[in-house]
Amino acid sequence: MKNIKVIIPAFNEEQSIGLVVQEIPDLVSEVIVVDNNSSDATAAQAKKAGATVLKEPKMGYGYACLKGMDYVAQQNELPDIIVFLDGDYSDYPEELSKVVAPILDDDVDLVIGARVVALREPHSMTPQQVFGNGLATWLMKLFFGAKYTDLGPFRAIKYKALLSLQMQDKTYGWTVEMQLKALKQKLRYVEVPVRYKNRIGVSKVSGTVKGTIMAGIKIIGWIFKYAFK
Repeated sequence: MKNIKVIIPAFNEEQSIGLVVQEIPDLVSEVIVVDNNSSDATAAQAKKAGATVLKEPKMGYGYACLKGMDYVAQQNELPDIIVFLDGDYSDYPEELSKVVAPILDDDVDLVIGARVVALREPHSMTPQQVFGNGLATWLMKLFFGAKYTDLGPFRAIKYKALLSLQMQDKTYGWTVEMQLKALKQKLRYVEVPVRYKNRIGVSKVSGTVKGTIMAGIKIIGWIFKYAFK
């Protein structure tokens, strides 16, 4: 039996985080929620649902993910697989089994949950998200021959492979950094189609003009950095 841990960055997700944690399949050994300086009861709701709760006061998706990784690295028994999942209930946590399957069955290194059109609720992704994902994956195909179609946050990766990537991004570029470094290191990757629904609450990235612009700059910046490295 593989040791699977889940890391969930969360900022002001008190209405959704409990649902996310509760619907994660039993094959997971630990769910780690990283409270990214929330001003509501996110931490309390996550703990009530059975998660390990960490605090990361520095704002940023990458900061939260790195905090979770630091915690995992200090445990006596290291995991085989890390799953990253958002805390806004836009993903379907029960699909975690499907996301980790290519690693368990086919020895794949990285699995991206692709939010395909046919499985998305109407308006669950904003026009700027759809455009940004399309542009980023097109550029990765152009420069690296990548087969990505999405930068979906629901993803699984072998723990050793994750460590080998030496992740650095502290904010909006976390997902694209992982996918670019996986290409550079020639990791085996696949996408699996996942369902996607309207999140609970307002997106902290695509729901604001500033968030959308900053995310776009960061993502495109990572791609061009690696294209000419």
